[in-house]
Amino acid sequence: QVQLVESGGGLVQAGGSLRVSCAASGGTFSGYVMGWFRQAPEKEREFVAAISRNGASTYYTDSVKGRFTISRDNAKNTVNLQMNTLKPEDTAVYYCAAMRQPFTFNTGVVVTPKLYDYWGSGTQVTVSS
Repeated sequence: QVQLVESGGGLVQAGGSLRVSCAASGGTFSGYVMGWFRQAPEKEREFVAAISRNGASTYYTDSVKGRFTISRDNAKNTVNLQMNTLKPEDTAVYYCAAMRQPFTFNTGVVVTPKLYDYWGSGTQVTVSS
């Protein structure tokens, strides 16, 4: 029922910036916790950032804190990830995900990939040195 489509990936030099976006359709966007995950080749899918249904709460993995900003626009059914001061180790396929949230935003829950119900197909972000 819910479709998520990422966009905005590309190639950027280390220290540069990139913004990836996720457009949702087929559901009630404002009812979902939204998250960003990334996966590098031969590595596990890794949590990056999450945002609560109304945007009041956010949570980031330590490696991106202070560099990345997650935001959402419920009127446009979009969630964005602004990535600044990019590093080569940020290179990965970035996925957006949606979680049906019947309870309060919980950092122990939002970092877990298997707890998300819907996933996009990903967008490649490559950071060169």
